[in-house]
Amino acid sequence: MPTHSPARLAPHRRFLQRVLPSLCLHGGLALLAALTLTPLLWMLAASLMPPGEANSYPPRLWPSLITFEHYAVLFTRLDLARYLFNSTLLASAVTLISLLINSMAGYAFAKFRFRGRDPLFRGLLAALAIPAQAAMLPLFLLLKQFGLINTWWGVMIPGLASIFGIFLIRQYLLAIPDSLLDAARMDGAGEFRIYWALVLPLCRPILVTLAIFTFLGVWNDFMWPLIVLSDSSRYTLPVALANLLGEHVQDTELMMAGSVLTVLPVLLLFVALQKHYIAGILMGGMKG
Repeated sequence: MPTHSPARLAPHRRFLQRVLPSLCLHGGLALLAALTLTPLLWMLAASLMPPGEANSYPPRLWPSLITFEHYAVLFTRLDLARYLFNSTLLASAVTLISLLINSMAGYAFAKFRFRGRDPLFRGLLAALAIPAQAAMLPLFLLLKQFGLINTWWGVMIPGLASIFGIFLIRQYLLAIPDSLLDAARMDGAGEFRIYWALVLPLCRPILVTLAIFTFLGVWNDFMWPLIVLSDSSRYTLPVALANLLGEHVQDTELMMAGSVLTVLPVLLLFVALQKHYIAGILMGGMKG
């Protein structure tokens, strides 16, 4: 019988020790990715099924006949384009304004010296422990006193500044040397010019990360627009789809088509900006 020397088996053992853990890791990640993507893929497939096919038993994983009639109904008969425009407008406006406000506040907490700065920042961090739902009633009453109920400003104001955004940018800016800002001041640059021409470009990774967080939060928000808005023409996409569910509860394919239209824009946004998003998260974590 042939014998194998330990010296000949050693390279095979080293190969298995090096490759097997990697195979197990990537296999596990692939399985988790498949489990995560399965509901999304079925949602897309169900939106393309003929009426009633999504409720069949056993459930179908792919349409017998691909049809786009549910999307046509959403845009023609149910006027979903209006709600899509409302959500896009609100999410974009809140994201842009909040980036400006949060970056200014984060820059002030990171680089300016003023009385009460640290106690004020600790108070902001303590407010993170308060659930957002607990502040909805006093915020609603306050906006009512200003006549902002059933207006887009009433929907936008709570998202224009966030404690998390201020904290994220402040932690990132702490790593920027003060000597760099002092050199700009010695060259005659004013504070706003330093902020606009120097600080903002340096903060681009963390700003992209915060922009994604903010856009997703406003786009997916259901509770606050439902509370503030009473005019159906101002509804955002999640609120409009919730009303659609009440009227067309049996039209599973129609609801899946509406869900695809809700998920698709933010999914494309994340895919397009994922490099900046990951860079901002990693750099913010290392520089905090």
